[in-house]
Amino acid sequence: MPGEAYRTSVRKIIHIDCDCFYAAIEMRDDPQLAGRPLAVGGAAERRGVIATCNYEARAWGVRSAMPTRQALKLCPDLLVVKPHMEAYRLASRQIHAILREYSERIEPLSLDEAYVDVSEASHCGGSATRMAREIRQRVWQELRITVSAGVAPNKFLAKIASDWRKPNGLFVITPDEVEDFVAALPVSRLHGVGKVTADKLSRLGITLCSDLREWDKLALLREFGSFGERLWGLARGIDERVVEADSRRQSVSVEHTFDSDLPNLQACLQQLPGLLEQLEQRLARLDGSYRPGKPYVKIKFHDFTQTTLEQGGAGRDLDSYAVLLGAAFARGGKPVRLLGLGVRLIDLREAQEQLLLF
Repeated sequence: MPGEAYRTSVRKIIHIDCDCFYAAIEMRDDPQLAGRPLAVGGAAERRGVIATCNYEARAWGVRSAMPTRQALKLCPDLLVVKPHMEAYRLASRQIHAILREYSERIEPLSLDEAYVDVSEASHCGGSATRMAREIRQRVWQELRITVSAGVAPNKFLAKIASDWRKPNGLFVITPDEVEDFVAALPVSRLHGVGKVTADKLSRLGITLCSDLREWDKLALLREFGSFGERLWGLARGIDERVVEADSRRQSVSVEHTFDSDLPNLQACLQQLPGLLEQLEQRLARLDGSYRPGKPYVKIKFHDFTQTTLEQGGAGRDLDSYAVLLGAAFARGGKPVRLLGLGVRLIDLREAQEQLLLF
């Protein structure tokens, strides 16, 4: 049968993604905000960044992780409100409670995003499409915010599907549709393919997954190292990752690849405040079962060599990260294409289990 070689194993994965989550909560709780460009983030005068924004703001070019000062230049009427994390956490818990009625196999990616494996679920006659439709309806009825959903035989495709008809959409990729759907998919949509990899693929004449399928696995390994094997599988719709219901995070980080290389340490230090604010926002999303531990920095130099440096006992303030960044930069002393800040996490739940054990 045509396409049989690309057939994925029969699983039913739903990817749930809230639409402009923080902004949606703010508009729900204050209806006067609806219909005007709105962003949630830090103040421009404190070198803040945008955490998220509504679709009215996106129409002006405002995007997540953009400096607030830049966002206000693009959209002078933009209203920027500070985050109300407890309200977002409460909404997230309510959404997860709904999801648990359909399956215990839930892998949260953040407060507003999760995978749900409903392969064994009996709700809705076992139809993942009907379950996704019902989940979306219930979230709207109970929380008055919208979510988009993707249904597919694996995580990679489910995540792409949830973005296909945003906002407030549902898109389904059945096993029989995988081969044709993936063949026409731009390689830039593949999991793990960033701007640098996408540019390299383009230079090799690879823009669609159908182009990528013309390369054998060995050739991709030569060009992209171990990621080449991953590319070979994704181009065929193959993704065997399971929904990790009990996965625990080891760290939280943010990183940014710059369009132009940063020439020296001073240019790198100027990027720290914005990156640190993004990191603090991500840390604020964690539940109470984690405690921040060692801070670390990651640098990828212009020649793709990279280094990571962490420091036990160091603070998570701007000065502490600046010291770490200076020491990490000294290891290469070359123009920088990527900067990252992170924090190792202490799993309090695991520590409590160990205490009980002894």
